[in-house]
Amino acid sequence: MDTKQPLRDLQNVTKPLTATPLAKTDVKLENERSKPKWTLENFEIGRPLGKGKFGNVYLAREKKSKFVVALKVLFKSQLQKSHLEHQLRREIEIQSHLRHPQNIWMYGYFFDETRVYLILEYASKGEMYKFLMAQPLQRFEEPTVANYMAQLADALMYCHARKVIHRDIKPENLLLGANGDVKIADFGWSVHAPSSRRTTMCGTLDYLAPEMVEGRSHDERVDLWTLGILCYEFLVGKPPFEEEKTDLTYKRICSVDLRFPAHVTNGARDIISKLLKYQPEERLDLKSIVHHEWVQQHLTSDVKSNPTTKLDQRCKYYLI
Repeated sequence: MDTKQPLRDLQNVTKPLTATPLAKTDVKLENERSKPKWTLENFEIGRPLGKGKFGNVYLAREKKSKFVVALKVLFKSQLQKSHLEHQLRREIEIQSHLRHPQNIWMYGYFFDETRVYLILEYASKGEMYKFLMAQPLQRFEEPTVANYMAQLADALMYCHARKVIHRDIKPENLLLGANGDVKIADFGWSVHAPSSRRTTMCGTLDYLAPEMVEGRSHDERVDLWTLGILCYEFLVGKPPFEEEKTDLTYKRICSVDLRFPAHVTNGARDIISKLLKYQPEERLDLKSIVHHEWVQQHLTSDVKSNPTTKLDQRCKYYLI
């Protein structure tokens, strides 16, 4: 089966696949590989997991193997109306080839006359943003955040080594696995219910790095900035530069007007401050995040063992 055939069925899709408009990717669709021809008849459809402008996500089970997945259903008409076909192409190309425990796996995809279906890993504990908002003070304790930071840094090292930049790491684009481990989702865009946050074409304003706000070129180091923003939000309950007016948020981002509440410890302040640097080359790199003293003192043994050194159990369920 031609791996690009489902995409050709979308009208007006003619441009080559890219990971991001600003960075070429080494990730390429595999050629000459025999792949099953999936249809909706192969799945038992369960409860909805999320709804959005472009489609819905459902709990589903593949009938033959009984393997449980999340089935993302996208409406072609909505994608075409919003001129977002290229983002679907990008999401499929990137996510179907990322095989890291902290990235949501894409097992396959298929289409019919009106919809495109993505077969995704099911993260049973749901959305990170909802979990964060459900906390008594809408924030996490430092040991929890340190473990999330180590997992995300490891996942992004894997992505960056393959020339993939996420650019939109935020609680709404993170999911939680059965063991509570964090997983990066939405390498194209989210189909979950929209939040009230201000967004641009490149992501949520509160998470944008100064170089993106100022319209300068950017590289994988924007993900370092977003990790700093994420770490702050996990610990405080809101992003560090959040303001009611957009122009004030812009100013605070570009001046790195960083303010910490009293409960944030010196160790946490140190790692956040080293990530939220105006100059990208001054930001703490991903390996240094994992080895940062504040992270190391809170790491649990399973994270310290480095999950990427082991063949993930999901490999035997590689459906595409």
